[in-house]
Amino acid sequence: MSKIFCIGLNKTGTSSLHEALTTLGFTSLHWGGHECAGLVTRALHEGLPLLHYVDGYDAYSDIIPITSNFETVDRQYPGSKFIMTIRELDPWLDSRVRHVQRNIAAQKRGEYGGNWLEIEPEVWKLEYLLHYKKVSEYFRNRPKDLLFMDICTGQGYETLCPFLNRPVVNAPFPRKNFTNR
Repeated sequence: MSKIFCIGLNKTGTSSLHEALTTLGFTSLHWGGHECAGLVTRALHEGLPLLHYVDGYDAYSDIIPITSNFETVDRQYPGSKFIMTIRELDPWLDSRVRHVQRNIAAQKRGEYGGNWLEIEPEVWKLEYLLHYKKVSEYFRNRPKDLLFMDICTGQGYETLCPFLNRPVVNAPFPRKNFTNR
């Protein structure tokens, strides 16, 4: 069965997309925690399909080993749809900075055990630009398989539903973790 993969980087509307996919009737896994990323990485290292340990969903978003290995996922799950959530660079960088600042504060309170604690705007900018280029080049001759979607500027069901061959939902598009910056 074909799947839906959001291959946009975090802080580009992936939570909103996850909610929208759920509204459209898809079972969707968003992030899934460090354990989920570890299971996908384990499958990759074992030469198994990337979803081997986390299968059972129609859609996946904000899972770094899937996002960074989208070519492998494409080969392993033929006929799947890919959604590249995008966002203007400066607001995206600001959102990531705020996220890491929250992580740092939570760690000081003993409420965060992750490792995303470094604010690295120049590294992130390069990551964003290279990922965008890599995705664009990989899918350049397959426009029916990839949707670029800028949820932060207002794209919603009118953009998503035709791509997924679903009727357009007459409701506001979800805005999860949304800021105007």
